[in-house]
Amino acid sequence: MRLRVEFTTEPFDLDEAPAHALVAREVIETAELDAVDVGPFGNTAEGGAGRVLTAVDALLRKSLEAGATRVSLQVNVIDDVTGEGDR
Repeated sequence: MRLRVEFTTEPFDLDEAPAHALVAREVIETAELDAVDVGPFGNTAEGGAGRVLTAVDALLRKSLEAGATRVSLQVNVIDDVTGEGDR
């Protein structure tokens, strides 16, 4: 199964990316996910269910530890194919 995660971390700072946003970006960019798109107001990534769920766990833990006061996320199933993408 493939999943897409969309997330934001708060509080926002339009002048400089806060530590929690930088940590969240690093987690997603190093998680071996596909179609990673990191932006100032929202971020998305896709991948096998196992990798996405592991990344979401790390994202929540690390961004909260780095000062996020809110993490909004949405996870969607983008296909139902099982197999190698599940890792």
